[in-house]
Amino acid sequence: MLQFVRELDRILRGDATRMSALRRGTIEIPVGGLSVVILWLGMLYGVCMGCFALFKGGGPSWAQLLATAIKVPILFFLTLIITFPSLYVFNALVGSRLSLLSVLRLLIASMAVMLAVLASFGPIVAFFSVSTTSYPFMQLLNVVVFAVAGFLGLKFLLLTLHRLDLAQNGLDQPPPPAAPQVFATPPEGDVPAPPPPAAAQEPAGALDRMEGRVFGSNVMTVFRFWVVVFGLVGAQMSWVMRPFIGSPGAPFQWFRPRTGNFFEAVLQALGNVFS
Repeated sequence: MLQFVRELDRILRGDATRMSALRRGTIEIPVGGLSVVILWLGMLYGVCMGCFALFKGGGPSWAQLLATAIKVPILFFLTLIITFPSLYVFNALVGSRLSLLSVLRLLIASMAVMLAVLASFGPIVAFFSVSTTSYPFMQLLNVVVFAVAGFLGLKFLLLTLHRLDLAQNGLDQPPPPAAPQVFATPPEGDVPAPPPPAAAQEPAGALDRMEGRVFGSNVMTVFRFWVVVFGLVGAQMSWVMRPFIGSPGAPFQWFRPRTGNFFEAVLQALGNVFS
């Protein structure tokens, strides 16, 4: 287990996604081991998220705490299963030669980044869970935390796809510097030619961009569309699997009836907070 945690640390620090580590055209990570880490990180955040149910009116609901700890990692794995085929097809449409396994590894690494960010917010969510009785506020707080984690995880995915594409096509090396101009008899007082530009340095972190190397506009459009699809699927999946926090005064339920949608609930929570 400790070895898999070290692999997650390599991803977060950018060691697993440096250009030198992507020369084989894939991100070298243990898919099974990292999936176990994702499971435990999701359960950790689920416990913090479910703490609100322990201090609601009518007595603590330990069943809700257990249910949330189970449902948070399931939420991410179901979203991965549903969106994985579309990512592979989008990746093929833009001309990438990444294999099915390489795309799966990349998506697992991105999910690991999401869950690491999410779990890092766990103590903050637990603190507010025990210090407030506002159910709408806790709903919005968790929405914001999930949104931040999703944004960083998807940014990691797009930038790593960019690096993999450069590595596969042999474009990871910086262009050779232009030869300096040499004058046989430079005129007196002439200003010397500036030195050639320094070679582009390899990104230091997992979320650093490749300087001087950008996606084509059509490629970015395709992947941005997929990011929107991923966000919509994840948001609606969380609505289908509700409750995660547990409404005060309501009996425990594993799942609620299928009514409305995620975005209606967020707007209603905003209205309840500011009304």
